[in-house]
Amino acid sequence: MDALELLAEDHKLVNELFENIEAAEDDKEKRKIFREIKTELETHARIEETIFYPAMKERSELKKMVTESLKEHKQVKTLLRAIGKLKSGSERFEPKIETLMESVKHHAEEEEEGKMFPKVRKIFSKQELEDLGEELQAAKNKRHKKAS
Repeated sequence: MDALELLAEDHKLVNELFENIEAAEDDKEKRKIFREIKTELETHARIEETIFYPAMKERSELKKMVTESLKEHKQVKTLLRAIGKLKSGSERFEPKIETLMESVKHHAEEEEEGKMFPKVRKIFSKQELEDLGEELQAAKNKRHKKAS
């Protein structure tokens, strides 16, 4: 799987988790799903920030997009921390989740359907994207082992 396919799969998984949290009935279930969302987003951000974005920054035409993506990551991390600190049953939980969902969906759309992924596909060779995908998957597997 190439790097862009792997990152798009992550985006899809998180969107499914957001659908699950919206459908969840009780606070306990929502908290459980939030923890999954948090783990997935933290892992995704980490592999993008340590592997994917540095590779993108090597190409001058992608630097500005990387800078924008990093700003979006910072917003998402701030929201994750804020939600994680909320007490069980807090009336602020749902609105914060909604804001998180909107931020993540915007970020994913910007990357996939905006300019980044299409531009990366033009600039990088198929082999470079495959190699980067393997590196991302290895880092992701390592991170998931740590989390479990």
